Amino acid sequence: MRLTFIQFFILGFASFRITHLIVFDKITAFLRAPFFDEFTMKDEDGNDAVYIAPKKSGVRGWIGELLSCYWCTGIWVSIALFLSALYFPKWAEPVIIIFAIAGVASLIESAVQKWGGE
Repeated sequence: MRLTFIQFFILGFASFRITHLIVFDKITAFLRAPFFDEFTMKDEDGNDAVYIAPKKSGVRGWIGELLSCYWCTGIWVSIALFLSALYFPKWAEPVIIIFAIAGVASLIESAVQKWGGE
């Protein structure tokens, strides 16, 4: 499969958005929860701070390590998107385009929040 620049950028934005959804977004926290241990520590001011860490061993630990690294997760998401586009284009293209649009929108929103001055 030969990618045009447009296809490359669409896949890139979709990969960015899906990776962020998996690794960071609150809406998918329930998916990440089985792979992390949660613990509470006191911060400098004496307040409780909640931290998470990947499970120590086994498959859950391996998946927890993967999910704690957005670079790693991004590679696997990119592979899945590319192979989906290659072998199941009728199903994959609408999904990829929707996530690419969401990726661009999230970058615009981040820029507005950073430089909007409000």
